[in-house]
Order: sequence, then structure tokens, then C-alpha cells
Amino acid sequence: MDLGAVLRVALRALARNKMRTVLTMLGIIIGVGAVICTVAIGEGASNQVQESLRNLGDNIVFVAAGSVNQHGVHMGSAATKTLVLGDAKAIAQQIPLIAKASPGVGAAAQVVYGNQNWYTRIRGVAPEYLDIRRWPVERGSAFTQREVDTAADVCLIGQTVVENLFGNEDPVGQTIRVQNLPFRVIGLLSSKGQSPFGNDEDDTLIMPFTTVQKKIVGIDWLNFVMCSATSREAIYPAEQQLAGLLRERHHLRPDQDDDFIIRSPTDLAEAQAQSGRIMTLLLASIASVSLLVGGIGIMNIMLVSVTERTREIGIRMAVGARGRDILRQFLVEAVLLSCIGGAIGFGLGLGASVGITKLINAISHGSPWPVVISIPAAIAAFIFSGAVGIFFGFYPARKASKLDPIEALRYE
Repeated sequence: MDLGAVLRVALRALARNKMRTVLTMLGIIIGVGAVICTVAIGEGASNQVQESLRNLGDNIVFVAAGSVNQHGVHMGSAATKTLVLGDAKAIAQQIPLIAKASPGVGAAAQVVYGNQNWYTRIRGVAPEYLDIRRWPVERGSAFTQREVDTAADVCLIGQTVVENLFGNEDPVGQTIRVQNLPFRVIGLLSSKGQSPFGNDEDDTLIMPFTTVQKKIVGIDWLNFVMCSATSREAIYPAEQQLAGLLRERHHLRPDQDDDFIIRSPTDLAEAQAQSGRIMTLLLASIASVSLLVGGIGIMNIMLVSVTERTREIGIRMAVGARGRDILRQFLVEAVLLSCIGGAIGFGLGLGASVGITKLINAISHGSPWPVVISIPAAIAAFIFSGAVGIFFGFYPARKASKLDPIEALRYE
């Protein structure tokens, strides 16, 4: 018999007892569906983390004022006053692995427009900050180095602040009050959404750092320096060079602790992504156990089928069928059970992943969580389901091929 005839006979044999066939495929359906659903949701989560990584900025290396120890008492981070503008300039000029650097001063204040007010974070930075953070201006324009040099009373405004102060009104060109000082809004920042750490990036005002230093907080030092490494691979060596340069500039002895903190948010976000990938792999491995359970079910049903069709096997052998023909016939039936179950499981897994993702998005109200169907995972699930059919179907098929034709014909 050719393969086409074998397939037709196999399909007729499976169609004789539809309920038993469906129940036999159930383990394969659940296994493939669970693997597809788990991997699709996991890949979606991984892509969301990668998008958050891109939103963080361009290979960020963050230098912050550090802790200070006074008489055995740690004063906490940002307690030192040793991080200054000269450090930011030295970083940009003396470390080739740093492409850009922006001095920074942080504050928080009540912002007032008309009869509306909102408490928000204020970032005092240089023009390079927007490039480092990959943060475009949606409307209006960004401030320039000239406005930094003159400590101009201008600001860029985030989407969350716009919603709470202006509603549907265009904020560009309007004047707001920060600590009773008037500031002109020259630009509206594009929406960033949430950071990987849950902070609302759009709840902010951005000003020249000299303006914040002189008119908001009244200091002459920096809270942080935001840097951009030349590449992701350059982040770690850049951190080492930064530490050496700042220790030298701050005249720290070898036995003294750093009076600054160097961090790379990219490393933390990548650690989150790696944890997500490991969890996805673990859940997919657990889900694949269902495929093995389904394979055992296929083997049991095929053994029952061999017993029920013993006389049929005897008749086929009597009219010239060889052992390998019988082996192929039952093996094809087992593989068909697995592959059809795998196809149904793929469809159900896809539908379940879309449904679960919509539920997550409805509950979280955050940025949309995408569904990503991994083609390699889908192919692997199909191949594995077919391999399960071959592995667990071989023993019943071999048993059928070894039957004695005379004894099979006598079987009742």
C-alpha cells in the first residue's frame, strides 16, 4: 500500500470510534496548548521588558551623589556635596567609552496653573539628557545650552502633568508657577509610560539644571550625572573608568569608601528579562509533561485497538500484507492522533494566550502586553507531538506486526 492509501485507512479506523479518538488526543491537545500559551505570554512579557529597556535610554550609566559616614552614622544616598559640574565635564572629556553626559539636579515641588495644582518631580538637566534618554519633544522645542548658561525660566512638561494641570488645553507657551516663580512651558514631552520599576516617567518637569540649582533648590552641586555609554558592551568598563576618575577627582584614599554611586538601570532590567525567560522555560517544561501523559494514553488505546482488530490483522496478512505493512499502518494511526491533537492544541493555545493577555491588560491598565507567537516553539511543539506518537505508537504497532496470521484469524 502507498502512503496515501495508508492515510485513508488510518483516518477511517480513527473515525470508527470518534469519542475514543478525541479522548485519546486530549493529553496531546492540552500539552501543546499549554506550551504554546505559556511561551506566547512569556515572549510577550520579554518583549515588553525589552521595550522598557529601550525607553530607559541609550546604554545608560547613572552616577549619583553617594552616602556619607559621619561618626559611624550613614547619612544615606545623595547626602554628599562632592559631585559637581566639573565632574560631569571631566566624564564627558576624559572617558572615551562615554558618548554623552548630562549634569542633573532633582527636586519636587507643587506646580500651579490657574486654579489647578499638581505635585511633581523636577529634573534639572542639560540638553544632552533628552538624547541620552531617547525622549523626543512632541510639541514645541527643547531648551538649548544658551538657556542653561543663563538659567532661563523655561521648562518641558510631561504628559501626566499636562493632564492634571491643563486638561485638553495646549500647554506650550503657557506660564506655570513653581514655588511662586513663573516658568514658560516651551515644549511637551512625548509619553514614556511606566519605567521597568513602576515609576510614572511622564509625571515630571524638565528644566535647565542651572535654573533648578539657583532658583528651586539653592545649591551649587549636582545630585546626579546621566551618562550614555558608546555601546551596551561598553557599560561595565565605562563604570570602572568612571569610578577611577571620580575617586581621583574627589581625592579619596584607597581605604575610603566611594562618595558616589554608579548604577546601570539596563543591568537591572536585563536581569528582570532573564528571570522572565527562565520562568517561561520552566513553565513550558512543566506543560510539556502533558505531552508525555498524552503519549501514554495513545499507547494504551493503540494496544486496545490491536486487540480489537486482531482478526482484521489476520485477514490482511492472509491476503498478502507483510509485517512491515501492519507496522506502518498502526504507526501512522498513532502519529495522526498526535499531529491532529497538536494542531487542535496549537489553535486552543493561541486563543487562550490572546484571552489571558486581554485579561491582564484589562486588569493592569498599563502599557499593552503583546502576544508573541514563537515560530520555533510552535514547530518544536509539533515535532515533539509527532515524536510522541512515533515513540509511544511503535510498541503497539510492532506487537500487531508480530501476530501469527493463523492465530489472528482464529481470534474471536
